[in-house]
Amino acid sequence: MKGTFPTERFKDIQTPFYYYDTDLLRNTLEAIKAETGRHENFIVHYAVKANANPQLLTIIKNAGLGADCVSGGEIEAALAAGFTPSSIVYAGVGKSDWEINLALDKNIFCFNVESVPELEVINNLAASKGKTANVAFRINPNVGAHTHANITTGLAENKFGIAMRDMKDIIAKASKMENVKFIGLHFHIGSQILDMTDFLALCNRINEIQDELENRHIRIENINVGGGLGIDYEHPDRVAIPDFKSYFNTYERHLKLRPGQHVHFELGRSVVAQCGSLITKTLYIKQGATKQFAIVDAGMTDLIRPALYQAYHKIENISSDGPHEEYDIVGPICESSDVFAKQTVLNRTKRGDLLAIRSAGAYGEIMASQYNCRKLPRSYTSDGMRQGTLS
Repeated sequence: MKGTFPTERFKDIQTPFYYYDTDLLRNTLEAIKAETGRHENFIVHYAVKANANPQLLTIIKNAGLGADCVSGGEIEAALAAGFTPSSIVYAGVGKSDWEINLALDKNIFCFNVESVPELEVINNLAASKGKTANVAFRINPNVGAHTHANITTGLAENKFGIAMRDMKDIIAKASKMENVKFIGLHFHIGSQILDMTDFLALCNRINEIQDELENRHIRIENINVGGGLGIDYEHPDRVAIPDFKSYFNTYERHLKLRPGQHVHFELGRSVVAQCGSLITKTLYIKQGATKQFAIVDAGMTDLIRPALYQAYHKIENISSDGPHEEYDIVGPICESSDVFAKQTVLNRTKRGDLLAIRSAGAYGEIMASQYNCRKLPRSYTSDGMRQGTLS
C-alpha cells in the first residue's frame, strides 16, 4: 500500500525536499497524550535532535510536550518555537561554557550532567551569576539494547553518562556545592528499540539503584528514563503510530516509583519519524552489467541514515502504477556509500518520476549537509499545501 501524497502539487517544487504530514504528527501527539494522561506524574519532553523544523516544533509545543535539548542551538530553537524554559531539559556529554550560560540565563528546568568536571563548571558558572542550577545525573546503567551498535548509549563502553560505581560520590559532591541542586537521575539506553524487555531491564536497574540510594537516605525527586522507542520502517502506513501503549505500560508496571516522584520521557524518533518523507526525482535509469540503477537527485547529504547506519527506508514510486521491477536506488554524491537501497522493487520507473523515501521525519532533514557544495533540502507541510502556501 502506498502512502497518500499530493503528487500533483509536488510537480511544482524543486526536488529533493522533505514533506511532512502534519495531520499524522498531530494524531501521534494525541496518542501520546492519551497514554500519558492517565498518569499525572508522567512528563514527556520532545527530543529536538530528531527534527528541529520550526513548524513541527510549534505543533509539538502546542500539544503540551516539553523539550529535550542537547545543544545551545537546540535550546534557542525550542525557545523560538515557544517552549517554556521550565519545560526544557539539557543533556549532552560536551556542554560548552556559552551553552551552559545560555541555559542558566534562560532558567531551564534541569541540566542532565554527565561527569564530575561538568558538574564543577556548571556550579562555577552558576555562582558567577548568583544562580542555582537544577541538575540530574545521567547514570550509565550498563544495560544493552536490541538496536544498531552506533545508537546504543547505555553500555559501560559508551561515552555517555556516569559509571554506577561513581554515582554516590558525585551525589555527595553536589550536596556540598552551593550553586547546584540535585533533583534527579537520568538514563538512556539507546534508540530505535522495539523490544519492550529492554525497557523492562532498565526499570529493574533503576529499581535497584533507588533501593541502594534509599538505604543511604537519598531520595530522588525525578527519574528521567530517556526515550528510545522505535518505529516500523517497513510498514509506515500500516503502523503509522508507534506502540505507545506498551511503552508507557512497561514503565507503569515495572518502575517502582516513590510517592511524589515524576517520570520524564524524552521521545524523538517515535514522535516525528513517520510523518516525514524525502521526495526525490529520478534523473536516470542506468542499466548495469547485473542490475539496473535508479539514479535520483537526493543523496546522502539529504538523508544520511542508510549510509551511516545501513538503515532501511521504504521507497515508493509515487508517479507510477506500472509493473514491478528491481532497482538499486542511488544518489549523485561522489561516494560509493551514497545508496538508499539495493535490490528494491518499485513500480516501473523512468526519468522524471518522483520517489518518496518514507519514515524520514527523524534524523533526516536535521542531519543534512552541504557536502559536494549541495544546497540543503527545503521542507513543506500538508498544512501549507492545503493553504496554498507551499510551506
